Amino acid sequence: MEMNHVLIVEDDKEIREGIEIYLKSQGYEVFQAADGIEGLDVIRKEEIHLAIVDVMMPRMDGIQMTMKLRESYDFPVIFLSAKSEEVDKILGLNMGADDYVTKPFTPMELLARVNSQLRRYRRFMEKLDQNTKEEHIHIVGGLELNEDRVEVTVDGELVKVTPTEYKILLLMMTHPGQVFSAEEIYEWVWHERAVNTDTIMVHVRNIREKIEINPREPKYLKVVWGVGYKIEKQA
Repeated sequence: MEMNHVLIVEDDKEIREGIEIYLKSQGYEVFQAADGIEGLDVIRKEEIHLAIVDVMMPRMDGIQMTMKLRESYDFPVIFLSAKSEEVDKILGLNMGADDYVTKPFTPMELLARVNSQLRRYRRFMEKLDQNTKEEHIHIVGGLELNEDRVEVTVDGELVKVTPTEYKILLLMMTHPGQVFSAEEIYEWVWHERAVNTDTIMVHVRNIREKIEINPREPKYLKVVWGVGYKIEKQA
């Protein structure tokens, strides 16, 4: 199992080292920084999975640091603060923190927050990875286009399409229900201004012959008269 890397950004050395000892005893790899500037430097050099950040620090405080790191990173941030007013918690959460622990706190309380945020982040990353993979496969009814394999299938049967036909299908299948004019299709496929779009009509007719059971009564690739073409959404 991969070891989680936790960064502690706290100007009080005693607090910093106390948290480190406890987290290490629970199997975490720990990095330390005394202020926001040092913290950002560690983040640039190391793979960090979660940061525990004190709000009040010299040179660069926790809020400034979190705003900076949020420009490039989305791992969880837990704020530490001696203040317990609700307005400070809201400010911290609005600035990019995921959780807020008020000093003084027990090691068990902080560990519970760390574990909870890492579990949530892990689930988020797994879902993100799953969505990224799914984005490469476009399905409309029985029509499927797989970008990784550069394949088109209808009801599980492989359909041989030309590179141009594939590009036209890719454009429309990534936007089911959206109508594209012949000019838009031409410019997207050939990356140049459309002068003569008659070729699009020919390609559409050929695609229909390949993907439709009855090309005269198409289920998928529809003409919107006077406007253009679309892949019909399927219930």
